[in-house]
Amino acid sequence: MASIAVIFPAAGRSSRFKDKEKKPFATLDGRAVWLRCVEFFINRSEVKQSIIVVAPDDQDMFRRRYGANLAFMDLQIANGGAERFESVANALAMLKPEIDFVAVHDAVRPCLTESLVGAVFAKAQEKGAALLALPVQDTLKNVDPKNQVTATVPRKGLWLAQTPQVFRRDWLEEAYAKRGQLGKDITDDAQLVEALGKPVHVVDGSSTNIKITSRADLALADAIIKAAPKPKPGGPMNPFAEEEMWGGKGLR
Repeated sequence: MASIAVIFPAAGRSSRFKDKEKKPFATLDGRAVWLRCVEFFINRSEVKQSIIVVAPDDQDMFRRRYGANLAFMDLQIANGGAERFESVANALAMLKPEIDFVAVHDAVRPCLTESLVGAVFAKAQEKGAALLALPVQDTLKNVDPKNQVTATVPRKGLWLAQTPQVFRRDWLEEAYAKRGQLGKDITDDAQLVEALGKPVHVVDGSSTNIKITSRADLALADAIIKAAPKPKPGGPMNPFAEEEMWGGKGLR
């Protein structure tokens, strides 16, 4: 079985969230958004390393508020950079020698499922690189700065990228080493690997695997989580049950 490291970028400015808390640290049904993202990975046998990327200005708060969670999950902290790709590069520099694959998952996608993680992990190990994505269902329009439609874009073959995105370690490290050649118009890690000429495969994602950008997204995520099937009695113990016993205080 291949060994996998998971990187969770959580160093963004959250400028569109418009709340006293940044998106990853907002409370979602009693737990922090970032914590809900991480918990899908830490108990998987193939995950040998987990790294969350946090802005330097937030790290004192992060360690103070979530210290117990960090210790329990053996979660390392990498310094956030000015841009997302600098943040991921800082985490890549911390990889253990034995890591074979690297997964990158937004720390603001808390409605993932274990089956989706398993599917994209398996595809990446088979093909070298894979990401969750959804085929575009709606009609797409090109619109000018005056909000006037200039063209209708054929949607055939278009997919909406999600995370996690999973890559062979050597491919992702090479892609990051050459990222300066691509300019600044880069929107995800898969684009860097694609630029190397490496094949990146798509695994069907889910419409509920949303990325929290606004307060409205947080409300939608709350509804998704509350509508999800609850674990059956006698099932696996929730490693975060202690947090719920404390009402989310201090271990949120």
